[in-house]
Formats: sequence, structure tokens, C-alpha cells
Amino acid sequence: MALDSAKKQEIVTKYGRSESDTGSSEVQIALLTTRIAELTEHLKIFKKDHASRLGLLKLVGQRRRLMKYFKRKDKEAYLKLVEDLGIRDNI
Repeated sequence: MALDSAKKQEIVTKYGRSESDTGSSEVQIALLTTRIAELTEHLKIFKKDHASRLGLLKLVGQRRRLMKYFKRKDKEAYLKLVEDLGIRDNI
């Protein structure tokens, strides 16, 4: 369930600090959020796909750790990103 390169490039240009910035926290959180949304839709259809459910839980944990780090480093940018992505600030 990897993202296609066009969608990934669109996210990188929207949230990245430069054109080829793929490693910043903002980009990583946005990419993980997109993958989580796609996996959630997949699991609504295929309820017994437990392997994908485990992968989803791992992605959520990884995003949570990144968000915790990003909130600690730059709280204003973190709050803007959370509002832009439409995810909860429960860290």
C-alpha cells in the first residue's frame, strides 16, 4: 500500500521546506497521515485483514513519535501542521 510517486511528490512540495525536502518532520508526518488514511479505508472494506491492521498500528505509532518530537522542537509549526492535516493534537 505504498503511495504513488505523483501523490508523494505533491505532498513533498506542499509541506517541504524546499523542492526536494523529504526528510523534514512535516513531510514525514504528512506522508504517514496519507498512508494511514488509505489503510483505514482499506480496513473498512477488508475487516479481517489483520496483517494490514498491524501495519496500520505501527504507522500510527511512528507518526505519534514524530509528532511528539516536532511539537517539542517547533510548537507553532506543529500546531499549523495539525490544523492543516486535520488530525488531533493528543500528545
